[in-house]
Amino acid sequence: MTEFLYYINVGTAFFLLIGMVLLLARLLSGPTLYDRILAVNSFGTKIVLFLAVFALIIGRDDGVDIAILYALMNFIATIAVLKFFRYSALGVSLEDDFIEEESPPVVPRTSRANKGKQT
Repeated sequence: MTEFLYYINVGTAFFLLIGMVLLLARLLSGPTLYDRILAVNSFGTKIVLFLAVFALIIGRDDGVDIAILYALMNFIATIAVLKFFRYSALGVSLEDDFIEEESPPVVPRTSRANKGKQT
């Protein structure tokens, strides 16, 4: 890696760390639970980006694989936490939410051609 790209990667890592600190501040000051969950999810995304850039800085390609694995774990954990806070249990099927809701009755539409005619 050239010296120029090395400094670009170090600068990117530095700004990612600054963004992570700001997200931690958002996590602590979030007025609602969903703001805090969003901050944790965004923090996880910043960690994935930081791991990928750090892997480029130290010259190891397997760091990108670890970053992808962490991104998958971050996504699954976010879905699990949101499901837990919505249903207060993880064992609830997501299909149950759609089955319980009744769909509105279907009203047949009349065509415009037959609208003015009397039968």
